[in-house]
Amino acid sequence: MFSAWAQVGPAMMAAEVVTVRVLLVEDEAALAETVRQGLVAQGFAVDVAGTGTDGLWAARETAYDVVICDIMLPGLNGYEVCRQLRAAGVWTPVLMLTAKDGEHDEADAFDLGADDYLTKPFSFVVLVARLHALARRGRPERPVVLVVGDLTLDPTRRVATWRGEQVALTSREFSVLHFLMRHRGDVVTRTQILAGVWDSAFDGDSNIVEVYIGYLRRKLDPGSGPPVIETIRGAGYRLTDNR
Repeated sequence: MFSAWAQVGPAMMAAEVVTVRVLLVEDEAALAETVRQGLVAQGFAVDVAGTGTDGLWAARETAYDVVICDIMLPGLNGYEVCRQLRAAGVWTPVLMLTAKDGEHDEADAFDLGADDYLTKPFSFVVLVARLHALARRGRPERPVVLVVGDLTLDPTRRVATWRGEQVALTSREFSVLHFLMRHRGDVVTRTQILAGVWDSAFDGDSNIVEVYIGYLRRKLDPGSGPPVIETIRGAGYRLTDNR
């Protein structure tokens, strides 16, 4: 899966490196072993976990410098591994390594606390450079909380607050609000919301989006003034700063 493995030559091998301890969470055994061998040759210390469940346990029990985590994993997917690490207060830098290359996939990864994102096939040279960069950053606590006016949303803890009060949201309401907050200020269409929130196999009526927008508006009632979620006639919806 490397697009530039041939670029790893004697000059790179001879470069002075600081030992970096890495956890690689990858279920493709052949790829995991190739990456492991390549990183060990560059002076990294590498442990491998083949499932999301094992990777989460290892990352919580051991002080790694960087975690490389695939998204599509047995047990727990990479998003959930990252979310649970951040919820547990583990701030080890996480690099998502995945075959998924959609912009919404990247946005989800960053919103859940990932620090970097690399799509397969990838350059081994770039992987090594990014690992060193992440290791240099260390583990500063950096909660991922979205804020728009008086509205806050914590994707890691699955908590939303409106004017200082926690708002009880269903899973789908939370996902719709999360999508709108990631695109705050932008006009988003029903189609975009469906693609970003509902399963790709969903073949129901797109009016379901309007239904959930209505649910959210009732729970985020500004009392007076324009609604928190505006309807842009003929275009879609926009989340506004309603302070």
